[in-house]
Amino acid sequence: MLLELKSRLQVESCEEYLSRLYEKIEKSQLNGFTTLAKESALEQAKEFDKNHGKGLLAGVPIAIKECISTNGIETNCSSKILRGYIPPYDAHVIERLKAEGAIIMGKTNMDEFAMGSSTETSCFGPTKNPWDRSCVPGGSSGGSAAVVAGGEAPCALGSDTGGSVRCPASFCGIVGLKPTYGLVSRYGLVAYANSLEQIGPLTHTVEDTALLMEVIAGHDERDSTSARGQNCSYLSGLKNGVAGLKIGIPKEYFGEGVNRDVEKAVWQAIHKLEALGASWQEVSLPHTRYALAAYYVIAMSEASSNLARFDGLRYGLREGEDKDWHTTFSAIRAQGFGPEVKRRIILGTYALSAGYYGRYYLKALQVRTLIKEDFLRAFKEVDILASPTMPIPAFRIGERINDPLSLYMADVFTVPINLAGVPAVSVPCGFAGRLPIGLQLMGPHFGEATVLSAASAFEAATPFHEAVPEVI
Repeated sequence: MLLELKSRLQVESCEEYLSRLYEKIEKSQLNGFTTLAKESALEQAKEFDKNHGKGLLAGVPIAIKECISTNGIETNCSSKILRGYIPPYDAHVIERLKAEGAIIMGKTNMDEFAMGSSTETSCFGPTKNPWDRSCVPGGSSGGSAAVVAGGEAPCALGSDTGGSVRCPASFCGIVGLKPTYGLVSRYGLVAYANSLEQIGPLTHTVEDTALLMEVIAGHDERDSTSARGQNCSYLSGLKNGVAGLKIGIPKEYFGEGVNRDVEKAVWQAIHKLEALGASWQEVSLPHTRYALAAYYVIAMSEASSNLARFDGLRYGLREGEDKDWHTTFSAIRAQGFGPEVKRRIILGTYALSAGYYGRYYLKALQVRTLIKEDFLRAFKEVDILASPTMPIPAFRIGERINDPLSLYMADVFTVPINLAGVPAVSVPCGFAGRLPIGLQLMGPHFGEATVLSAASAFEAATPFHEAVPEVI
């Protein structure tokens, strides 16, 4: 789709195309965008129409999640405490997008500081699912997924700490990739949990995801966790098919807690891959049952440390008259952070406190190692793994927000991937009523090419990626 759009923009007006998108956004009921860079974007479109600049994404508009720094465009992580903060620099991924001619449309709504699975904790209010506006779009990159699925942007970037790209991709019926940890630079990504998060694309097709990965992947000296020597072409391998591919089906990812429609659609997808030449076998990831607990201890601990920097004293929220440091600091954070962020900071601080660090945080790190070893063993037997992305279809807005445990449980099939650091993609594989279902394909470290090739083969053999929601 993006390659077709690039070709079309060589003969049609990029400015007119972008203006139509902004007109649609202004009438939208999705609440997907928080900030629009309309003036600068239209100026770039005019420049493109005049000179037809070169680059892999020349003239292509893209939406950016609120937690990715954009020079001159507000970056507030959908939190009151950062309202008004305009970064003086671009994230590494933004630099790469601009170097390839992409046009930054604006910033998209998200769960506050990426803490959530429904995009309901945002200070801007919830984003709505284009397939059913009474339902959530998933989170935390719900705004990015909703604007792509709703036709308000041709592609977007999100970030994935425990499923925050794949969850909304599944709920909104689009493609979302969580890359291998270290493959995409985190420089300029506002940190939630440093050891878990990765920036990833949200698009209509697997080819579009591969194209964006061609642009954003690669080593960056400014990110100490950035991998070296892993550059490859993700587009060139998309036609390899799945003949001879061995697919592992983790038995822990099916059964109790999985919606019947979801399980049926995913098994039909597995059988479709089998018909295309792949084979499958059951495998075990035995430490999966400990993944959620380990993940939330690690993520909340890292969040409590990372979010200590947001105090309103240097930038961000500053309301009322200053008193002594402790009183002012506490008041700003009490006003600026929402309930879910406060909950995670408190739990994370507790887990890191004297007397509990060894009992919780260190133990969670040990479990993380066991989970990673599960994946390494599995990939000695098979090439990729397949499972549901989410155990359920999108739920109603307000249905789970007051029950944090049920929200956390929704991440059961996505968080192990972040703990292990391996790549995973979600592709549309069916519907539960009118709500999309996602198939999750997981690969070994730096196995994006194989995962995307399998996803592309499935996509080419099925019609699900062509379905369009009826949105206003």
